[in-house]
Amino acid sequence: MKTLNLYVTKAFLTTFLMAIGLLTFAMLGARMIDIIDHIAQGIPLKYFFLFALYTMPVVLTFTVPWAILVSVILVFGRLSADSEITAMRACGISILQIISPIMVAAFLMTLVCLYLQVNLGPKLLGESRVMISGAVIENPIAIFEPGRQVQFENNLIYIDDKVEGDRVKNIQIFTMDEKSREYEQDITAANGRFLVDKERQILTVELYDCMIRDRKSKPETRAFSEKVSFSFNYGQEFNKFRIGIRPKYMTMRDLLARIHIDRELGRSTIDLEVEMNQRIAFALSPIAFMLLGLPLAIRTSRRETSVGIFLSVVLAGFFFLSIILCESLTSHPALMPQYLLWLPNLIYQVAGAVMIYRIVKR
Repeated sequence: MKTLNLYVTKAFLTTFLMAIGLLTFAMLGARMIDIIDHIAQGIPLKYFFLFALYTMPVVLTFTVPWAILVSVILVFGRLSADSEITAMRACGISILQIISPIMVAAFLMTLVCLYLQVNLGPKLLGESRVMISGAVIENPIAIFEPGRQVQFENNLIYIDDKVEGDRVKNIQIFTMDEKSREYEQDITAANGRFLVDKERQILTVELYDCMIRDRKSKPETRAFSEKVSFSFNYGQEFNKFRIGIRPKYMTMRDLLARIHIDRELGRSTIDLEVEMNQRIAFALSPIAFMLLGLPLAIRTSRRETSVGIFLSVVLAGFFFLSIILCESLTSHPALMPQYLLWLPNLIYQVAGAVMIYRIVKR
């Protein structure tokens, strides 16, 4: 029996390590796109590695359960297709004895995901945002990318190309009314320059050979100017993040404290409760995936890797999308989204437990 458990555990762990490596690399790469853009604009390369390190715990909360599902379907699908499970049962070994090492592994991975979701992940994710904000404060010009609008206060700034250092070509600034958010001025310049005062955290935009279109006046007027300057307190803009921490960056202790305070003040706590329940629901997904994946793999009895991967993608995708959909119902508290979040876990675990029971009784 010990030899059998080692055989199943070795096959599972080998597949699990390969799956989690590939999935983590793919999901982490998707999160790194924005930081790569900033690095291309001048932010030091060290922030790439720091950002990857800080976001790794949050990524693992998705890839660990998914890797468990992939491993279970591939390993037990092959064992079933090769009639190894039938041979084990013919020797008097029950299904529960065969899958017991996987159940233990899923439980341990659930504890890891719970710690990442409850404490470490949100804390490091918040620190990553602060880190990137600090990096941008050190080099604010880096946020200006050709072809992308950047908003400072009530102004939208668009540049067509960067030339040398702080110089840009074809720059356009839209000034909006603070209340109506309608455009008041449209300033277009063939050339421009960014001047940074790091001590005062002031960014000055100088425009040369400008065409100024004033939409406030009736009728609309146009004027030409050789030089126009705008100054922005970029430090104040990027430090706004530190003033109010969003629920997704709070630890579980902070969430519970915030819920208690808001209830005492008579405020709605639906968004905080949804965040708290979502984290726990995600953390328990390894057990749900294990319970559902095992009987499906044994019943389908397929050796093909592509079939197993496709099945895991469908099951994991449905699970994650269901929880995200329930999270989006925060604006409809009457539907109680904080409790609807548990439906995917409940459905997967009950369905998996029923199928395992039927296989055991066969």
